[in-house]
Amino acid sequence: MASYQALYRKYRPQTFDDVSGQMAVTQTLKTQLSSGRMSHAYLFTGSRGTGKTSCAKILAKAVNCLDPQDGNPCNRCEACKAIDSGSCMDVLEIDAASNNGVDNVRDLRDDAVYSPSQVKMRVYIIDEVHMLSLSAFNALLKIIEEPPEHLLFILATTELHKVPATILSRCQRFSFRRISQEDIAARLQYVAYQENIDLDDSAARVLARLADGGMRDGLSLLDQCASATTGELTAERVYACLGIAGERRCGELMGYIAAHDTKKALELFNRLYSEGKDLSAMLDELACLARDLLVMKTAPNVAITMLSGVASDQEVLGLTKQLSSGELVRMMNLIQTTMAGFTRSASRRMDAELCILQLCQPELNLNLEAVNARLTRVEDQLRTGAFTMPAVQNKAKAPMPEDVEDEERPPMPDDSDAPPADDEQPQMPASEAPMGFWTDLVAAVRKELKPPAAGFFVASPNAPIQGAVVGDKLELRCSNNFTKETIDKPHVLEVVTRKASAMLGRPVRTSVVDMSARAAGNPRMEQLMNFGRNHSDVVKIKQH
Repeated sequence: MASYQALYRKYRPQTFDDVSGQMAVTQTLKTQLSSGRMSHAYLFTGSRGTGKTSCAKILAKAVNCLDPQDGNPCNRCEACKAIDSGSCMDVLEIDAASNNGVDNVRDLRDDAVYSPSQVKMRVYIIDEVHMLSLSAFNALLKIIEEPPEHLLFILATTELHKVPATILSRCQRFSFRRISQEDIAARLQYVAYQENIDLDDSAARVLARLADGGMRDGLSLLDQCASATTGELTAERVYACLGIAGERRCGELMGYIAAHDTKKALELFNRLYSEGKDLSAMLDELACLARDLLVMKTAPNVAITMLSGVASDQEVLGLTKQLSSGELVRMMNLIQTTMAGFTRSASRRMDAELCILQLCQPELNLNLEAVNARLTRVEDQLRTGAFTMPAVQNKAKAPMPEDVEDEERPPMPDDSDAPPADDEQPQMPASEAPMGFWTDLVAAVRKELKPPAAGFFVASPNAPIQGAVVGDKLELRCSNNFTKETIDKPHVLEVVTRKASAMLGRPVRTSVVDMSARAAGNPRMEQLMNFGRNHSDVVKIKQH
């Protein structure tokens, strides 16, 4: 009985035309092979599973093929068969991660000078070349720069920035792009058809999204899901097999977060956890959904090409109207911070639940991101007209029976409990100073006074001191006794009197008034101030 071979190995591309999503690279290599303008060293760079090693093996076959077909190897001649089977001693694939010493490179350099015995060219494929030590790179420099005519180097790496510039300048560099989800899904459907796997279109799209641009990852996931279930492979079965929540449930959880419904969000999260969903996978899906919503909100015209695929449902995309950009940025940062702490956490479930709680209730966190998220939410509501003030409901009074005697009735509230009417409010004398006088006076006084007295003179409606000119007297109206004691000093009053007299063009007297004491001495004034404090939020909203 033949042993089972993984799908990504069984369906490895055998020609350049079989490589998916790398048309720019494969077409250039085919043109070089057809014209005979080959380089002596190539450097293939890109993320994992994009076809670097596969193209390197195809190139090794193509340069030694006895019957090339438009730049592609024929895969039928003796040279192609020997390279495919791994029996060709002149085509060597070296793993730089485990052979990264200078002695390994010296042995390679000594063997490379000999002519090939089976094929036309000796080919060295060095995978993960960035793992070589600095001394090993130095030992490789000379032979890569001026190799024998029968020698070809193909280097592959996922971390280009770790390769020295001296190596880069001696190679032709080809960058392998991430494979699109459409190309991965099409390849998965082809492999599933060949393997008699009933793969649903939605499941293929889910696997392509999870592959994150790597064909090998997509085939490995397909292999795993196909072996774990029988019958049709649907998206729900993929979610169950891989331990992820799925688009619908992830969107439902985000909906509860957007509505600040902590109870339902925690209930859904606990249900998913009880079903065996992986915590990291759930939070990763939530972060991807927040990212897609942010893209849809900030770049709606080009968002379709930038989506990761988590937010494919129109109902989920509708959450962009409920969540502001500041809230989405805060969510992404909080989720990423939580996931980063999983490696050293004593209770990952507790960390994840705390993350969900903070996502639903930003007021629990008083950092700048949480405050900004709350402010941007209010700004969006004000801009769209969705902001509404809750109606003030008067408490219904219990009906009084007619037969109750007057002395048995509860006492009626006194008129002094109500806010004073406009005609009863004590009025302070209006200022007789010209417009802009107090602002100019504050600026002039602050230049001569020193702290702490200078800090009380501010040209603001909420400043602790307000000035008013009444006849030949300038009143400095202080909001509390502490301000009055700080200001009521001879040197302070002298500066204020001198500056005010010069600005008004006539002599004035300066007096300091404690408004809180005046209010305490006047019951109606105190009632007015208490009413203003108790209804400060309403007053601010009306002013806004």
